[in-house]
Amino acid sequence: MTKSTPASADKMRRKALAALATLGLGVGWIGPARAAKAQLPLSQSLPDELARALRQGQPLVVMVSLHPCPWCDEVRGNYLAPMHAREGLAVVQVDMRGTQVTRNLQGQPSTHDALVRAWQVKAAPTVLFLGPGGQEVADRLVGGSPDFYSAYLDGRLERARQALGKS
Repeated sequence: MTKSTPASADKMRRKALAALATLGLGVGWIGPARAAKAQLPLSQSLPDELARALRQGQPLVVMVSLHPCPWCDEVRGNYLAPMHAREGLAVVQVDMRGTQVTRNLQGQPSTHDALVRAWQVKAAPTVLFLGPGGQEVADRLVGGSPDFYSAYLDGRLERARQALGKS
């Protein structure tokens, strides 16, 4: 039988904890938002998506994303996708370099990339808040912030809803 020293016991404890942490990630113990990549619907027709949002009395939230982009993953997975699933937030995603076809706000066929250029979006993630006529009803939310993103997002959503006569 081998005698265990305090140093070897600490090493064994660290290995066991690392194994448990790895297992926890695999089964979702660390948190549901981190266990699976959350997705948002890609825009297919901005006029239709905007009309649905406005019928619900909400702005259309458009997330301009880029792949790979860790901040985009953070905003999508920890803020917008959960709000979309839980609260029915009207949100679509536009891929910054995407060749996917959608209809622009005038109803014409366009690519995601062309929309991003027309909106003059330079950074990902950028979140836009659209109201009647496709007008922006709150300031864009550009980039990410590990500490205050939720407050920034909530503030923009509140302003957008106020602009639509909802709070």
